[in-house]
Amino acid sequence: MSATGGILPTYQRFVNTPVPFRRSFRSKEKFIIFLVFATFCLVCFGTFFYLPEFRGTGGRVYDHIKRAGPDLLIPPPPQLEDTREAQKFIRHEEDAKDDPHIIGDREKLRAKIEEDSDLKVLERPDEAIIVPRRISTGDAPPKDQDNLEDRNVNQLDEVLGPEIVTVPPAAAQSYPIRQGGEDREASVREKRDKVKEMMKHAWDNYVKYAWAKNELRPVSKRGHPGSIFGTQPLGASILDGLDTLYIMGMFDEFKKARDWVDKEFDVNNVVADVSVFEVNIRFIGGLLTCYALTGDVMFRDKAQKIADKLLPAFNTPTGIPNALVNFKTGSSKNYGWASGSSSILSEFGTLHLEFSYLSDITGKTIYRNKVDKIRQVLNTIEKPNGLYPNYLNPRSGKWGQHHMSMGALGDSYYEYLLKAWLQSGREDNEARQMFDEAMEAAMKHMLQESPGGLTYFAELKFERVEHKMDHLACFSGGMLALASRTLKDDHSTSYMDIAKRITHTCHESYDRTYTKLGPESFRFTEGAEARALKSSEKYYILRPETIESYFYLYRLTKDEKYRDWGWEAVKALEKHCRVPGGYTGIKNVYSEDPQQDDVQQSFFLAETLKYLYLLFSDEDYFSLDQWVYNTEAHPLPIKGVNPFYREAAA
Repeated sequence: MSATGGILPTYQRFVNTPVPFRRSFRSKEKFIIFLVFATFCLVCFGTFFYLPEFRGTGGRVYDHIKRAGPDLLIPPPPQLEDTREAQKFIRHEEDAKDDPHIIGDREKLRAKIEEDSDLKVLERPDEAIIVPRRISTGDAPPKDQDNLEDRNVNQLDEVLGPEIVTVPPAAAQSYPIRQGGEDREASVREKRDKVKEMMKHAWDNYVKYAWAKNELRPVSKRGHPGSIFGTQPLGASILDGLDTLYIMGMFDEFKKARDWVDKEFDVNNVVADVSVFEVNIRFIGGLLTCYALTGDVMFRDKAQKIADKLLPAFNTPTGIPNALVNFKTGSSKNYGWASGSSSILSEFGTLHLEFSYLSDITGKTIYRNKVDKIRQVLNTIEKPNGLYPNYLNPRSGKWGQHHMSMGALGDSYYEYLLKAWLQSGREDNEARQMFDEAMEAAMKHMLQESPGGLTYFAELKFERVEHKMDHLACFSGGMLALASRTLKDDHSTSYMDIAKRITHTCHESYDRTYTKLGPESFRFTEGAEARALKSSEKYYILRPETIESYFYLYRLTKDEKYRDWGWEAVKALEKHCRVPGGYTGIKNVYSEDPQQDDVQQSFFLAETLKYLYLLFSDEDYFSLDQWVYNTEAHPLPIKGVNPFYREAAA
C-alpha cells in the first residue's frame, strides 16, 4: 500500500526490495564458467589461424575489407604497399587448389566448369594475371613490353613453379595495348577522328537515355521497345557496340560496357522468343571478338552460355535450326510467314564462323558439329540451276518457295561460305568450292546490267526475274573483292570486275537521292535506274552494306574514290540523321526534309561507324590478312596466322 493507500503498479512493486548477493560460487559453477571461457578463446584462435578466409598474410584480410566498400577503406599497412604490384600477378599457393585463375591443368579446369555451370572463371579480374599484348603484327611494341611479359611470368614461376604458365591472359582492368592505325595523311586522320566523335555522340546518348535497353530512340530520348529483340532489355547496343569502342580506343566506355556484361547480363533472365540468327551475329559475335581482343575469359564464357541456349533450336529431323528459340523453355519454332514455316537461308546459313570459333576456344565440339551438319545438308541437297532458294523446311529437308536473292533472306549465307574458308586458314576447301559454285550460278542467272550500264543482282521468283536490288545486297561488292584477292584462279579477275561494278551501282543509289543516302531497295526499269519507286522502299535505317563495300574495295585496290564516297556518306549522316540525342533513320531519302524514324539501330554502332573508321585507318589496322569480319562486322581472328585466335589446348 502506498502512502495514499493505493496499490503499487506491477512494474514498481519490487523496485526497492533488497536482493541478497552471494560472495562466492560453488565448485561446479566455477568449472562451467571456466569451460565457457576456454571455448570462447579456442573459437577466436581457430577463426584467425585456421579458417581459409583469414589464413595467410594480412594482405588477404585487407583485400576483403577493401571489397566491402569504399566507405570502409583504410590505408594499407606499409608492408602491403611495397608488395601490392606483386599481388596483382600472383596468388597464394594454397588458393591455387580452388581458384581457376592459376590452375595449370586445363583438363581439371574444364572438369570444374562442367561440374558447376555457374562457375565464373574470371570472378575477380583485379587479381588476375595481366599480360599486355599487341593485337596485330603490324604494331610496334611499346618499349620494354616484352620484358614486362617476361617479368610477369617470372613472378608467377617463383611462387608456383615454372609449370604454371597456362593462365588465360585475362585483362579486366588493363587491356592489350592498341596503338597506331592512323593514316599518313593529316586530312585522312581528321576524317577518322570525326567518325570517332560520331561514335561517342551515339554511345553517350545511348548511355544517358537508354542504358541496358536494346536500342535508343534518339529523338524522343528513351529506349526503343520495338526492336527485333522485343521489349525485354537485353542491352543489344552494348553487346553489339563493345568491340567498336575497343577498336576506336574508347577504353573508359569499353570498361563500363564490359562491367555491365559481366555483372548484369544473364541469359537465364531471358524469357522471350529470340532470333537465333540475330543473337548469334550480334551477341555471340561481339563477345567472341572481345575475347579475341582482350583474352578476358568472361567474354568467352558469356558467349558459350548464350550458344547453349540456342542449341535446342537445332533439334529438328534435318539439323537445320528453327528461326526462334525460347531461352526459358527451350522450345523453338519458325516464322509463320516463311513459306510453310520454313527456315531461312540467310539465318541458318550464317552461324558457321561463330560456332566453329567457339568450339576451338572452348574445346567443345558440339558447336562445330551443329554447323557442319547444316553444311552437309546444303552441300548434298539438289539445287535448282545451282541456286539456293531462300527457304528450307527443317522437317522434310526440302526447299520451300523458290525465291532467290542476294539481298534479304539469302545474303549472308554466301558471305559465310567464303569467310569460313578464310577463317580456317584456307583449309576448309569444301566451303570455298561451294562458294565458287554458288557465285557461278548467281552470276549466270541473277547478275544483270541495266540499259544505263549499271550492274546489279536481280531477284528470282520461280525463274521470273525481278529487277530489284536490296540495300542489303550491296555487301556483295566487298565480298567478291575479298574472294578475288584471296585466291588466284579462273574466277579472280571476274570477281574483282563485278565487285567494282556492283559497288558503283550502290554508290549511284546514294548519289541519285536528295539526301545522298541510299534507299532500302532500288529498281531498274525503263523510267528509273537505281531508284526506289515504292514508299516502303525509300527509307534509310543507318544501314552499313554500301560502306562495307567501300571499305573492302579501298583496302584491296587503294583507289581513293572509295574513301571519297565514304566521306560523302559521313556528311550525309551528319546533315540528315544526327540529332541531339544520337542518330536516327529517315523515311524518305528523296525528300528535302525527310521524316525521322527515331531509331538508332545497334548495327549503326557495330557496323556503319566501324567500317567508316576502318576506311580512314591504315591498311594494317585489323588487317584482312589476320581478321575475318562476321556479317555484323565483328572481326574474328584467322586460324594459324593470328596469335589472338586463342585456341584451347588439346
